[in-house]
Amino acid sequence: MRRRDFLLGAVAGAAGAIGAFPALAVQPFRSDMWPPLNDKAQFVSWMASNRGEDPTYLGRRFDRYREVLAFNDLWTPADKRAFLMTPREEFVLPQDREQAYVGHYLDIGFGVTITPPGTMGRMTSALGVRGSDKVLEIGTGSGYQSALLTYLTSRVHSIEIIPELAARTRGVYDRLIGAGYHEYGVIETRSGDGYFGWEEAAPFDKIIVTCGIDHIPPPLLQQLKPSGIMVIPVGPPGAQHILKVVKTTGADGATTVSRSDIFGGKVIPFVPLSGGHQSEG
Repeated sequence: MRRRDFLLGAVAGAAGAIGAFPALAVQPFRSDMWPPLNDKAQFVSWMASNRGEDPTYLGRRFDRYREVLAFNDLWTPADKRAFLMTPREEFVLPQDREQAYVGHYLDIGFGVTITPPGTMGRMTSALGVRGSDKVLEIGTGSGYQSALLTYLTSRVHSIEIIPELAARTRGVYDRLIGAGYHEYGVIETRSGDGYFGWEEAAPFDKIIVTCGIDHIPPPLLQQLKPSGIMVIPVGPPGAQHILKVVKTTGADGATTVSRSDIFGGKVIPFVPLSGGHQSEG
């Protein structure tokens, strides 16, 4: 017991982590692991027993889950499970743990925020992630979005342009992996300019962009597979619409791109996608 406590403490200290160190997960995640989706008391009991998590935060998670469902932001059982399995309180700043499940943006430092749970839920649902999909996230941020994706696929890549934030979030993942959340070990991270994607790891079945831009980056379209889906906030600063972009290649080799607004025209503000593209032209 003392050796385990020492090792876990060492991992937490080395990470310089956000949040308190969680209890050791009792059972590592498996694809056939399903918490109760419809009853709060059963969910809290199951998660506390199987994942060793704090019932207080579990209760808040389920309450927010009900709100998200009421707005049709989670579409499939797999999307619902991903939301319920992801400990959002571990990805906010320590002083905001009690606010982890509020329905608005929270500051995470470096001039960026963590997106509200419902917005993240619908963006994830719109991707339609399958278990075999390779997914690229542009804008690692807090790390919550990529963590959520690990319950849908084991092939997740994420890019963060702010080196200090990229390092801090990698530390959060590593701390949680040490606590038993082994699913986060599949997240490949790098610090770089997300506008240009991750060419060495391309092509991707799905791409999710978690920062706003006034156009769809051509390099990301190029790295998206035929029939692939990208979800991206597009529009002027602070007034984006979240688009589902579907890339289709015809028999003649011609590529077409269709766009639809996943929030039906509602304006959703995002922090801007920064990088070298801003000085182009």
